[in-house]
Amino acid sequence: MKDSHASVHWGGNGFFIGISPSGHAITIDIDGERSSAPSPMELLMVALGGCTGGDVVSILEKKRLRVTDYRIEVRGERRKEHPRAFKKLEVRHILLGEGLRDDAVKQAVRLSTNTAAWRRRGAAEIVANYVIENGRG
Repeated sequence: MKDSHASVHWGGNGFFIGISPSGHAITIDIDGERSSAPSPMELLMVALGGCTGGDVVSILEKKRLRVTDYRIEVRGERRKEHPRAFKKLEVRHILLGEGLRDDAVKQAVRLSTNTAAWRRRGAAEIVANYVIENGRG
């Protein structure tokens, strides 16, 4: 198993620099108010979309179904009091492909939602849904 190691370095003035295990750097704006970099909570939403999207594509490819376009929209509802963690996340999968079947997409979304690394006791409620747009991509 390959070891994973990320690091986050204080950059001052409300900023951190995150270094991923693959060596990619990303600026993080702790407050998220300057719109000059994503906040940690925004990065969690993007990571959730990427994680579940990778699962869904992999599952559909194993079923020999062709996805020609795919977008994941993640909406988060945070607690008003501290800690301001997410209390609910809505993940909407929007897929385009030729011959995508409702049952196959429904199963892929369900499997990803139930088995993804972000699914654990005490975490935010996660609601997933999907739309299939059949046609040429």
